[in-house]
Amino acid sequence: MSITETVLEGTLNPDGTLILDEAPKLPPGRVKVLLQGIDTKKPQVLGDGFFQMMEEIWSAQRSRGHVLRSVEEVESDSRNLNVLMANEIDATIRLQEECRNRRNQVDGENATP
Repeated sequence: MSITETVLEGTLNPDGTLILDEAPKLPPGRVKVLLQGIDTKKPQVLGDGFFQMMEEIWSAQRSRGHVLRSVEEVESDSRNLNVLMANEIDATIRLQEECRNRRNQVDGENATP
């Protein structure tokens, strides 16, 4: 079974009827409808195309049941990445110091008195 999805805008009337801005491009049959209020005062600074694409992505995620990570999960992941990054930086510094020390040893052994 192929699932087709489309995102349309429209107007919800006080009596519960819905008037779509355009006809959906779906085959006839049963559909699932997700209604989401639109803030008409929301600035679309990045351009209509980008914002519409993001709305479609978010709508598709919601329809699949995607759950956003909590602030705590994001902050925990960030702390873990910072620890890993700090460990890599420390290892790189140790390796550079080791190479420098060995170069100095070789240079000292090859020095002529």
